[in-house]
Amino acid sequence: MSENIPEKYADLLEKPAFGNLGTIMKDGSPQVTPVWVDYDGKYVRFNSALGRVKDKNVRRDPRVSVSLQDPANPYRYLEIRGRVVEITQNGADDHINKLSQKYLGKPVYPFRQPGEVRVLYKIEPEKVSSMG
Repeated sequence: MSENIPEKYADLLEKPAFGNLGTIMKDGSPQVTPVWVDYDGKYVRFNSALGRVKDKNVRRDPRVSVSLQDPANPYRYLEIRGRVVEITQNGADDHINKLSQKYLGKPVYPFRQPGEVRVLYKIEPEKVSSMG
């Protein structure tokens, strides 16, 4: 069941607030990594490269959690728990460039590695918590 992002906290997905993405390792232990995120009005989206740990984890188990702290007030945060409902390479290059503009002010993602394949992930929010 999808849950909406509260309007009062939607700005955290618009400003360059880093997300902390929690995934589940093969042995069941948690794995957390900082990610760039955005929101398309329905899905919280992040981007990674094919074959990374988070890529392997969400393909095996789509349950994830993302928390964002307000850069201006670390006591104000948003947590989204849900499932990755789409994993695609379609549009992933454009998406990482959009995130690069948001987080770095650069229109082209500058950290691409030779042979790297970008992947776009869409999280459907199921439980949203917030404070501040």
